[in-house]
Amino acid sequence: MGTNKNTRDTKTEEVEKLNALIEQLTADIAQLGTDISALSADITELDSAVSEATSIRSSEKAKNTATIAEAQVASEATARAVAVLQDFYGSQAEGSAAQGSSSTGVLGMLQVIASDFVRLETETTSAEDHAASEYTAFMRDSSKTKAVKETDVKHKSASKTEKSGDLEEAKKDLAGTQEELDAANAYFEKLKPSCVEAGESYEDRKARREEEIESLKDALQILEETQ
Repeated sequence: MGTNKNTRDTKTEEVEKLNALIEQLTADIAQLGTDISALSADITELDSAVSEATSIRSSEKAKNTATIAEAQVASEATARAVAVLQDFYGSQAEGSAAQGSSSTGVLGMLQVIASDFVRLETETTSAEDHAASEYTAFMRDSSKTKAVKETDVKHKSASKTEKSGDLEEAKKDLAGTQEELDAANAYFEKLKPSCVEAGESYEDRKARREEEIESLKDALQILEETQ
């Protein structure tokens, strides 16, 4: 009985510990699954943002490049027109006052236009440089963030796989230990009758034995009488 009690106590404690371990591993695996799903969603969203930013940057760069090229061509053409007019009006001997006023107005207008094209080129170039710089910074930060999240996914996935293995092992251990506990409990039920008998007092056992002896004597007498 003492040995059986120790076995039952030990196996009961092991079953309780294994149940607690299984519960904890199950909770950990569920949380890791949730974390992995959230990280994967973040990575997908980040990839989408990068793709969209790249598309916008590509379109913006093409537009700015075309604007800069057109402004350069227009500026050069305007500059040549100004030079031609300056040579033309400068080569005239003595123009009239009206002619002088007209030449000044045309040249002034062309110079303003030339200045506008130069300003357009400068502003567009500056805007393109700023946009390119921002895009580069965004791509760099996105790359770092994605790398960190992918590393987290890798580590959490490895941890989930490991814990899943531990969970299966714990379930097997629990099944075996529970069988041993059930066997010990079944054996305890078999031990109880003999233990109850062993717990009888001497007087009780003596009286029971005397009753058995008397019964045997009666049976023997009946056998003798029938012969």
